[in-house]
Amino acid sequence: MNAEPVYKLLTEEDWLAAEVSGVTATALDLADGYVHLSTGSQVRETARRHYSGHPRVRLLRFRLDGLGDVRWETSRGGDLFPHLYGPLEITRAEAAIWLKPGPDGAPLIPGDF
Repeated sequence: MNAEPVYKLLTEEDWLAAEVSGVTATALDLADGYVHLSTGSQVRETARRHYSGHPRVRLLRFRLDGLGDVRWETSRGGDLFPHLYGPLEITRAEAAIWLKPGPDGAPLIPGDF
């Protein structure tokens, strides 16, 4: 699992706050006590479920190496999701793009990202 990149989705408001603080800090992450991440096979469903209807969503891609205390824990549908117990610094992202909503309102994620 460690060679696969992981992804973080942020609303535009969360991204603007992250630019100021240097770390992601969504309300859900703060409430749960860890940073919610997704694998490549999970990120589209995460975007659909939690970010539909947002005009712009920021998608960040990270390498697991060096992120810190990442634990693979059972979540939606029994899948193992990566959860980071510690801060997620946006400067550690290897790539970032803006997503726009598709016809159904869910953010469109390019196949090669």
